[in-house]
Amino acid sequence: MTFKSDIEIAQESVMLPVSDIAQELGISEDYLESYGKYKAKVNYNLLTEKAGTADGKLILVTAINPTPAGEGKTTTSVGLGDALHRLGHRTVIALREPSLGPVFGVKGGAAGGGYAQVVPMEDINLHFTGDLHAIGAANNLIAAMLDNHIYQGNALDIDVRRVTWKRCMDMNDRQLRFMVNGLGGKTNGTPREDGFDITVASEIMAIMCLSSDLDDFKKRVERIIVAYNRSGQPVTAGQLNAQGAVAALMKDALKPNLVQTLEHTPAFIHGGPFANIAHGCNSVMATRMALKLGDYVVTEAGFGADLGAEKFLDIKCRLSGLRPDAVVIVATVRALKSHGGVAKADLNQENLEALKKGLPNLLKHVENITQNFGLPAVVAINRFPVDSEAELALIENECKKLGVNVALSEVWGKGGEGGVKLAEEVLRIIESPKNFQFAYAINLGLKEKITAIATKIYGADGVDFIGSSSADIENIEKIGYREIPVCMAKTQYSLSDDQKKIGRPTGFRISIRSVKVSAGAGFAVALTGDIMTMPGLPKVPSAENIDVDNTGKISGLF
Repeated sequence: MTFKSDIEIAQESVMLPVSDIAQELGISEDYLESYGKYKAKVNYNLLTEKAGTADGKLILVTAINPTPAGEGKTTTSVGLGDALHRLGHRTVIALREPSLGPVFGVKGGAAGGGYAQVVPMEDINLHFTGDLHAIGAANNLIAAMLDNHIYQGNALDIDVRRVTWKRCMDMNDRQLRFMVNGLGGKTNGTPREDGFDITVASEIMAIMCLSSDLDDFKKRVERIIVAYNRSGQPVTAGQLNAQGAVAALMKDALKPNLVQTLEHTPAFIHGGPFANIAHGCNSVMATRMALKLGDYVVTEAGFGADLGAEKFLDIKCRLSGLRPDAVVIVATVRALKSHGGVAKADLNQENLEALKKGLPNLLKHVENITQNFGLPAVVAINRFPVDSEAELALIENECKKLGVNVALSEVWGKGGEGGVKLAEEVLRIIESPKNFQFAYAINLGLKEKITAIATKIYGADGVDFIGSSSADIENIEKIGYREIPVCMAKTQYSLSDDQKKIGRPTGFRISIRSVKVSAGAGFAVALTGDIMTMPGLPKVPSAENIDVDNTGKISGLF
C-alpha cells in the first residue's frame, strides 16, 4: 500500500480564508492582521475585551519518552481537536511554533501528520510570520548593546569573564557552541570566550511565552541578567536601557498566530521553546485567547510528561494561573516495544515480552499525572496497522490497574473521525474530580526543588550537584532568586539524564552540572548530563532532502 506524504496531503488540502476561521471564533476584523490568505495574527488587546468571558476547558496532551519509532503527540493533538470540532463543540487548538533547527535536522517539522495537520504546513514549518526571526534579532540586540557598553567605557564595570548573555540563531550549528570573539584589535571589541544558543533556548522566547501582555513583557526584559560586574552584582538588560527597543522588535511577534487544521478547526500556533532545554509550552497569551474563544482548548507540551508536562504544570500553570481539566498521554505499541529493547527494524512483529518491559515507561508517566499532579488522564494509543489485538489488550489492562482508560487514536489515517473515541473519553474525564498540585512548593530552596523533580517525577534515587552547580545555586539565591520554579534541561529520551537508560530505569541519580537564572522568564535552568543549548545536525540532515521547484512548490518537508 502506498501512503501519501504529509506534505502531499497538506498541499492537496482546500483551506478556508483565515478571515472565515476568525469569523467562526467571533474575532472582529479590528483585531485580525492577515499575513496572506491563510495566516493571521490576532492582536493581544482582544484579551482585554474578553476579560469577562468565561474560560473554556483546557486539555493538555503529553506523551511517553520519545523513541526512534515515533509517538505522534502533535498529530494526536490536532486530531483530537478535529474530533471535538466534529462532535459539534466549539474547539480551538493551541500549539508551539516549529524551529528551523529540527526542521532541517533529524526531527522534521511540527505541524502534525497524515490527515491530522495544521496548514499551511510549509509556511508553519519555515518562516511562518517571522516570530523566531524577531526573537533572534531582539536577543542579539541585547548582546550588541552589552558588548558596545563594554567597548564604550564600561560604566557598569562589567566583568568580561562573567558575561552570561549569548547570541542566538534558529539553526542547529554545533560549530557555534564555543568561540572567542572580539578579535582583531581594540576597535573590534574586547576579546572573550562566547558562544551561541539556538533561538528557542533564548530567554526572550521564554519571556514571550510567559508574558501576559506587552507591559509585562517589557518588565521581564528589564530583569534579564546579562552579566555580573567586578563586585559580583548582576547587570540587567534594564541597566542597558534595552527593554524599549526589544519590545519594539517584538511588538508583532507577541501577537498569537491563527491558522487552521485540514478540517478547518481554528488553531493558534505561537511560541516554541524546546522542552529539553527550555520550558516547552506555547505562549500564555495564545492559550488564554483560545480559552476565551473556545469551549474546549487542546494544547500540548513538548516531549514526554517528565519534561513538557512537568514544566507546563510547575512553570506555566504556576506563573499564569492556568489549570488543565484533563490530560492525554500519547503512546504507540511500537514505541513501547522500543522502550522494551526491540530494534527499530523488528518493531512491526508482535512481541508481548518486549511490550511488558517497555510498558513501565508509560505507567510512570500515568502515575506522575494522576498521582503526583492529581489530574484525570486518558492514554491515547496512536494505532498502527501492525499493532496486534493482544498487544493493545495488554496496554489497556495495565493502564486500568492505575484507574486510567485507553482510547485508540487513528487520526493519522482518518483525521477527526479517527479521534472520536478519544474525544468521548476526554469529555468524560473532564468532569472527573481534580486534586491538582505542583511537584514542589515554591518556598523550597533550588536544590530541594531540583531533588523533588528528580525523585518524584523521574524516579531517581537522588541528585548529585557537580561542577559549578552548587556555587551557581548559592549565587542565584543570594541575589534574590530563591523562590522561583526550576526548568530542568535534560535528555528527552529517558526518565534519567542518560539517554541510553530507556523504559523505566531504577537505581540512578541525576547529575546537575550547572544552574543559571532566567530572571526575566522567572525560573532557574538546571543543566543535567551533557545536554546542549545549541544542538547539532545529524549525519544525514533532513535538509538534504528538501527542495523547491520553479513553481515554488516545496518537497521533502515532513
